[in-house]
Amino acid sequence: MSEYVASPTTWAADQVKLYEESGGKEGTELRGLPVVIVTHNGRHSGHIRKTPLMRVKVDDSYVLVASLGGAPRNPVWYYNLIADPDVTVQDGEQVIEMRTRLVEDGDERARLWAASVAAYPDYDAYQERTERVIPLFFAEPR
Repeated sequence: MSEYVASPTTWAADQVKLYEESGGKEGTELRGLPVVIVTHNGRHSGHIRKTPLMRVKVDDSYVLVASLGGAPRNPVWYYNLIADPDVTVQDGEQVIEMRTRLVEDGDERARLWAASVAAYPDYDAYQERTERVIPLFFAEPR
């Protein structure tokens, strides 16, 4: 079994720690909006990684938005999901095994982007800040 290595970003590591230590009863919001914890495998290290993301739920699935606040590059976890699409999503007390897929264009992407912006309106501003198209992953139960 791989070892969990906390994020080098202090706020993210602290959010994950609070979320998990409370069994999903605390640390479930960021900026007043709900978050989930996505557990994935590091593509180079093989270590277990955990990333807090804004909660974008569509039916029994989730949209994982690789915004990195509108930075010019994708977040590291994006590359991890490309290499290994199997993740665990913790939404409050519920933990769900999921498989992700990148949604690159078309009506599905437009629908998922609209759901993402409805859940977290800052995503529109993040998209305006960057020349890259912010990637969306659709996570469905395995």
